[in-house]
Amino acid sequence: MKIKTIVLGLFMVFISSSFAQNRTKTKRPNILFAISDDQSFAHTSFAGSNFVNTPAFDRIAREGIYFENCYAGSPGCAPSRSAIVTGRHHWQNEQSGQHASSWLKKYVPFIDLLEKNGYVTGRSGKGVSPFRYARNDKDAIRRKTDAGGISHSEIRYTKEADERVASGIGKANYAENFKYFIENVKKDKPFFFWYGAKEPHRAFEKGAWKRMGKQLKDAEVPGFLPDNNVIRGDLLDYAVEIEWFDLHLQRMLNYLEEIGELENTIVIVTSDNGMAFPLAKANAFEYGAHVPMAIRYPKGFPGGKIVKDPIGFIELAPTIIEVTETKTEGMLPLTGKSLLPLLRSTSRSEVQTAKKYVFVGRERHSSSRYKNWGYPQRMIRGGDCIFIWNLKPERWPTGAPQKYNPEKPNELLPMFGLDANGKYIKKAAFTDIDDSPSKINIIENYNDTFIKPYFDLIYNKRPEFELYNVVKDPFCLNNLAGRSQYIATENELKAALLEELKRTGDPRTVGPDPEIFDSYKRYSSMRAFPNPN
Repeated sequence: MKIKTIVLGLFMVFISSSFAQNRTKTKRPNILFAISDDQSFAHTSFAGSNFVNTPAFDRIAREGIYFENCYAGSPGCAPSRSAIVTGRHHWQNEQSGQHASSWLKKYVPFIDLLEKNGYVTGRSGKGVSPFRYARNDKDAIRRKTDAGGISHSEIRYTKEADERVASGIGKANYAENFKYFIENVKKDKPFFFWYGAKEPHRAFEKGAWKRMGKQLKDAEVPGFLPDNNVIRGDLLDYAVEIEWFDLHLQRMLNYLEEIGELENTIVIVTSDNGMAFPLAKANAFEYGAHVPMAIRYPKGFPGGKIVKDPIGFIELAPTIIEVTETKTEGMLPLTGKSLLPLLRSTSRSEVQTAKKYVFVGRERHSSSRYKNWGYPQRMIRGGDCIFIWNLKPERWPTGAPQKYNPEKPNELLPMFGLDANGKYIKKAAFTDIDDSPSKINIIENYNDTFIKPYFDLIYNKRPEFELYNVVKDPFCLNNLAGRSQYIATENELKAALLEELKRTGDPRTVGPDPEIFDSYKRYSSMRAFPNPN
């Protein structure tokens, strides 16, 4: 009997151990999705920037997979975030792909499906916004909660305990909210957490860089901006806010490591669109749409790899759905394809021959033109080039140069928003560009011999078609469209772009109402502009 009991006991221990090992092997991955607000691809120390220090991003890129050519769904936040959570181009999502409009119930984000599949989801900071969500139970059309997930806590900095390094930084304590989520909400389930920093969105505290030990000489001024101390200081203030985003990401990584969850967590780090400077954000150029991207998951994705393939935001939802073995029932059809084969590849650098192109688009951004008209653009990256189609080249690309005085509705403010003393009036012109020292410096000095070429480049109207070799010309200064030696490239990209727009039902190219995007109601502030006709 004793021998039988011992054998039975050993057998039970073996079975129990096998079950435990099997559970460990099949344990589903957590996901930490970190997204900054307005950060261009060049501005991480991993990418070689000398004036931005991003150790957390660098770790994810170094130990994981760095995507050298990731493009946001749009050079503006709301449509870009819409593409992330739906896996669809923003032009496929009606109001729910347009800045400051309505989020309709039918556009189900992948995060909802993760919840149904046993994941616990949460969020800290900016989610999928700005959109109007349902304000009461009578609102039957709009979604009730943010499509980026629910904030389970609102831990914020207070006067008594405030470590923020600049006044432009928000009060949310992202890392502590994440810790609260893990300790009080997650329990024993896998999690998806959306860390949406509000940095480095404008406005910055002017001169914050001085307290952080930065130096003007270290700022790297892109070629589409004048190189002077105003621009350099503005770039350094921007860097301070990127580093704040990275600091809280670092704290989240450290915490996951402390509790033994980091190796089982897929960490995805990116930004929603490019930096809030002239000719970047709200423009389908490199510094407006090309964003940083790195993914780390040592248990499933071989690291130490740099991927040069062009990838886009519509591919994130299908990737997360596939890796978590989640069914897509309830979502509208996905346009993007999963990146999982690329992520699992053992090749240190891989080119997907079937994945030649990535697509970007924009409609309206801020309220910046007559009747709230936008500036529709569609862009494709293929090979070394981007091709941009400006569908309304007769419109001002960064907003009208003149608007009505909000205090005297029948009175026009001066051209370019400059008062009698040549000083810029707040939010008076070119309002698709956030007010900033850089913007104001260029406008107030538009007649200066050095500044005028930059003013013309940034604010003047543009041709219908633009083509840039962004490997040789990342600042998009040399338009190659129409040149005989580039006709073959231009025709290839134009044809591929039109094919994708038709395939995905873009109202600008198919359907009865190509102007429908300008008709969607806007819920953010409105401005009045003169009729340009």
